[in-house]
Amino acid sequence: MTVRRSPFLPTYLEAILLTIYCATLVVGSLVWLFDPVARAAPYNTATQSHYANTAPSYFAKKSNVFNKFFVKQGWAWVTLSYLFFLFTHPSTGPVGSLAITSKRLRGILRYCMVTLWWIFVTQWFFGPPIIDRGFLLTGGQCDLVELADEGKVDMDNTRQFVTGVACKAVGGKWKGGHDISGHVFLLVLGSMFIFEEVLHVVSNSTRAREERTILMSDGAVKSAEVEADRDTVETSGHWTLGVKTVLGVAVLSLYMLLMTAAYFHTWFEKFTGLLVALSGIFVVYFLPRAIPALRGVIGLPGI
Repeated sequence: MTVRRSPFLPTYLEAILLTIYCATLVVGSLVWLFDPVARAAPYNTATQSHYANTAPSYFAKKSNVFNKFFVKQGWAWVTLSYLFFLFTHPSTGPVGSLAITSKRLRGILRYCMVTLWWIFVTQWFFGPPIIDRGFLLTGGQCDLVELADEGKVDMDNTRQFVTGVACKAVGGKWKGGHDISGHVFLLVLGSMFIFEEVLHVVSNSTRAREERTILMSDGAVKSAEVEADRDTVETSGHWTLGVKTVLGVAVLSLYMLLMTAAYFHTWFEKFTGLLVALSGIFVVYFLPRAIPALRGVIGLPGI
């Protein structure tokens, strides 16, 4: 009798991806550690970045074109590229048609779940987003001392500024507390979502397809291939323009993750950004493997 691995354990491809993410953060941090120019450049702890006029690299400036037009608009790039893939790859439905097939609908549901996690962490979570709530809970606050000294703000009202956006809007500084790296969170969440959706579909590796396991309703652990239909198997391995586009967004995300690791935030802030991103991936792509009812609603990529 073959003993299959737990559905909660990463597959061979997923283990490689997790190693790449961890290695990227470590290598980026080592670049800063061993680069005398980067170490000597003044660092602004309030903005978690180098000053523009003394930045050790073009990518150390928040104004660099990739940061402004790619990272800052990161979820839009993830959304557009994924939808392009979803509606052009033969494994999800008829090519050139906008028909909503069951695979496309489930892909959209998984996208919505990951997007909801992005919203909760960075935009809104029944009030301030999780990043700002964590910052406040660990002792952070909006510093308005300079404005108060100039008579521009009443210090009694500082508690109303409970988000980083609100604080900066009135000219304050977000100080103290633990600031989870939003860039690391976004870049890891977006690229890992893409890899989870695409690699299982385009991989020609039998090992990669069979290694992913699921828990059946009778308690048996089986290969996820038992729920894959013949059409999906026959259309796997097609490297369409949609595949190349969405993977291009993921690869650029990895490069910008390296730049973020090298020039922005502390070790621990980058590490927590990674953990928060992977927690969302775990809920969407690992829990369904062990919960048949959830898998029946949102499915798994490539099935």
